[in-house]
Amino acid sequence: MSRRAGKGAGRRRGRGSSRLAVTLALLGFVAVAACVIWRRSYGVAQSRVVTSLEEEQRQLEAERARLERDIRELSSRSKLLPVAEQRLNLHVPPDSMVVNLTRPSRAPR
Repeated sequence: MSRRAGKGAGRRRGRGSSRLAVTLALLGFVAVAACVIWRRSYGVAQSRVVTSLEEEQRQLEAERARLERDIRELSSRSKLLPVAEQRLNLHVPPDSMVVNLTRPSRAPR
């Protein structure tokens, strides 16, 4: 009778340890799957943030280009001359009064 008890006890240990191994394997799989799902959802959220930042950057670059164009247009001679004459009471000198200075060139070292 002791043999049967010994075999049954051995089988139970074998079944218990195999069940434990399967349970641990399944728990490990679930943990890994949960980590993968979390990582993917985090990646999707970060992708949305990056996309919105890129869109904001495009809008800011377009605004910058518009502002630079406005500055060039408003600082042109055709726009500044009437303002200088009316508000500041300035006038354009004749060509005989204009002196063009040249910058001395640097000697190569």
